[in-house]
Amino acid sequence: MDAQDRLSQILTLARDRGRVDVSTLAPELGVAPETVRRDLAALVSRGLLRRVHGGAIPAESAAFETDAGYRAQANVAQKRRIAAASARLLEGAESVFIDEGFTPLLVAEELSLLGRLVVVTASLPAALALTNDPHATVLVLGGRMRGRTSATVDHWALRMLGEMWIDVAFLGANGISRDRGVTTPDPAVAAMKQEAVRRSRRRILIADHTKFGCNPMVRLGNISEVDALFTDRQPPASIREILDKGGVALHVSDTADDENT
Repeated sequence: MDAQDRLSQILTLARDRGRVDVSTLAPELGVAPETVRRDLAALVSRGLLRRVHGGAIPAESAAFETDAGYRAQANVAQKRRIAAASARLLEGAESVFIDEGFTPLLVAEELSLLGRLVVVTASLPAALALTNDPHATVLVLGGRMRGRTSATVDHWALRMLGEMWIDVAFLGANGISRDRGVTTPDPAVAAMKQEAVRRSRRRILIADHTKFGCNPMVRLGNISEVDALFTDRQPPASIREILDKGGVALHVSDTADDENT
């Protein structure tokens, strides 16, 4: 197996498994650990993998997007803290948009504690999470359902959303960076998020630290277009500078304190 074939196999294994480790790849590929580390570094430099302790995880791109099963297992504790902290920002809102994705789903689970709300969502998991909530009126946007996230997109969903005015939108993202702003791999998903931004009085971006520096293909907007960012670690200085200039409130949740502004 030459070097290029080995890189292709490592990338395939990372995307299939959700993570690869140096200690298991070396015997599996029949090469030294140092060779695996060089291969991982090469894939990281191309933006295809992200390094983690002992190995690497796949980076989301135009050709790859993690599915709901993977997202429901990655950084769950951090995402729960982000969701709980961000839900407190409703502040008397009567209507809420819940985006697709696992962290927005966790926000939906928090809403049952907050009184009567009209919840607009394209996410079937979020709608189902509120099925038994007597205080929630759930409006599900119709359209083509994406299998990876069980959420609807395209013109039917956009048309319904375009006829509404919403108090607060909770928005997820696949990538956040200085150069590309807020990004996602799918143009149809980007269109839904963009419409939610236009139709919402307040916009709350919820994303764990793994999204910083990621650059999927489709840009959905500037970081400064949201009113607040909830995350679990301090963003890079380049992103903090944009937040400061745009007047975007930064809320960092950690294990000791759910909200640190």
